[in-house]
Amino acid sequence: MLTVFMEYKVSPDSIQFYETQMPIVIKELKVCGASNIQWYRAADQPSLYVECFQVKNQAAYDTIKKDRTALEHPVFSKLNECVTGGLEKIHCWAFEKLNTKEDL
Repeated sequence: MLTVFMEYKVSPDSIQFYETQMPIVIKELKVCGASNIQWYRAADQPSLYVECFQVKNQAAYDTIKKDRTALEHPVFSKLNECVTGGLEKIHCWAFEKLNTKEDL
């Protein structure tokens, strides 16, 4: 299981449109294999957003990462005009959970 973080800025004049599109984006993420999806707006930077979710494996992560920046994708591409700098400016990372002493 991998935990994925996506971080990006939204153009201030596109925030309303962006926020209306995100429920559709979240549904598409679920179709792509994401679970436990959380969506955040930075408290001190209103145009900075972060998504956090889990995927089962590296292949699912690679596919979602590629699709989120693809201008051809029917759902994810709608955010291109919202994200400052376009979809290529979405920062994406995947993390593996390490066991702590309490987990063992």
